[in-house]
Amino acid sequence: MLKETYEGAKKRALEMYDKAHIVLTEKEKENLEVADFGLGDLENSGLEIVTYINTERCCAKEMVLFPRQTCPEHIHAPFDNYAGKQETFRCRYGVVYLYVDGEPAEKPQAQPPKGVYTVWHEIVLHPGEQYTLYPNTKHWFQAGNEGAVVSEFSTQSFDEYDIFTDPAIKRIPEIDE
Repeated sequence: MLKETYEGAKKRALEMYDKAHIVLTEKEKENLEVADFGLGDLENSGLEIVTYINTERCCAKEMVLFPRQTCPEHIHAPFDNYAGKQETFRCRYGVVYLYVDGEPAEKPQAQPPKGVYTVWHEIVLHPGEQYTLYPNTKHWFQAGNEGAVVSEFSTQSFDEYDIFTDPAIKRIPEIDE
């Protein structure tokens, strides 16, 4: 991802946090992560993240999705002595369409970008609503037309070990000058 793209996305994400009345410290603003999943299509496949805490006991993040932006399908699988991440998503602003295993939606409200998507059971989250995902649950999510801000509360997070359904995805961003 080009540094210019990264900086523009960071600015837009900070504006979305303001709309959701999420107050961030200067250090949190500086450490905001922009993930394009190595696909070079941030507007469609991406996620902007502020991590408040990530210890061996818990993790808390604030995530921004731009309008119709998608976090691609993945799981938080167990490895070594780690059981996999359990996470709760709580919508703070906008609408989030979350997809997991189960009865597929007849008419899904999300329109995923190019990639591999295999689970279609739809959960719609509006501000104040939340949903808990257990370890090893395949999932993906997309913001509605206004974008979305989502709080994540979870067990320890190891983003580098996320397993994506689409083998082209790289979870850790690479910034080019």
